[in-house]
Amino acid sequence: MLAAHADWSLSPGKRWICVARRGREGWIAEAPRLVGDTAQLLPDLLAGGAPVALGLDLPLGVPRDWAAGRAEPDFPALLRSLAADPGFFEVSADLSTVCPARPFYPARGVKGMTRAAHAAALGLPGPASLSRACDRATPLRPAGAPVFWTLGANQSGKAAIAAWRDWIIPALVAGAPVSLWPFEGGLHALLAPGRAVLAEVYPAEALRQVGLRMPGSKRDAAARRALGPALRDAMARLSVQATPALQAAVADGFGADAAGEDRLDCVLGLLCLVAVLDGVRPDHVPSDPWIRRWEGWVLGQAE
Repeated sequence: MLAAHADWSLSPGKRWICVARRGREGWIAEAPRLVGDTAQLLPDLLAGGAPVALGLDLPLGVPRDWAAGRAEPDFPALLRSLAADPGFFEVSADLSTVCPARPFYPARGVKGMTRAAHAAALGLPGPASLSRACDRATPLRPAGAPVFWTLGANQSGKAAIAAWRDWIIPALVAGAPVSLWPFEGGLHALLAPGRAVLAEVYPAEALRQVGLRMPGSKRDAAARRALGPALRDAMARLSVQATPALQAAVADGFGADAAGEDRLDCVLGLLCLVAVLDGVRPDHVPSDPWIRRWEGWVLGQAE
């Protein structure tokens, strides 16, 4: 089996992936590398014919109050339908063009730019309805950003646009052997030779799921270096053996450049994925049909 986690971004230079292969005595994990050509990502991962579990640091799902106005039966069907609706992904510069058919906002900071105003423009009952159940704060991490919000450091809308429009939708339309967790079933049930299962993973929660705490800001290379011993211990507990290149990256704090935190995040996401694949954490999804059909869930997250 192959497990991988990609830390996604609108910028190709901030898309990093960490890959591990499971052998008889555990996993062998490689150093993070740039995703590169997204059209080649799935073919390259599937080239060996093994089942592939691919974690993604981006939203897979939409809020239920918005989804209630759609004709499609679920989120995968929505993605396929959006192949014929490129205007859906245009980010509105102001509230005058925000509507259910064009939900992403704002393109830049403007007067009246609040989540309450955004929700009202979408016909939703309030700002809380912009978020999915899995976006809310948990004992392990703060709240995630609403799917359709596209401004500021705490936003995920731009990554969603880049991944859905430019990679996932074309793959689905082309008939690529891809399944979306949890909409199409449990992670273990979906895994099959020559098939990739995409699952949402939140590195901020993955950090705590594998028993780690940052000794400072994740953006600080010194803090990332200080995390190294605990990170190596977590990998050992999960039977993940690092290649020499990954060992060097951990010791170096994943580099002093701005992408160091992205490289750390894709390793944390990978460890979360391995923990679920090996039964250390459950493949849990709440029974709420809105979550299972439309909102999705964060892998490894408890209710």
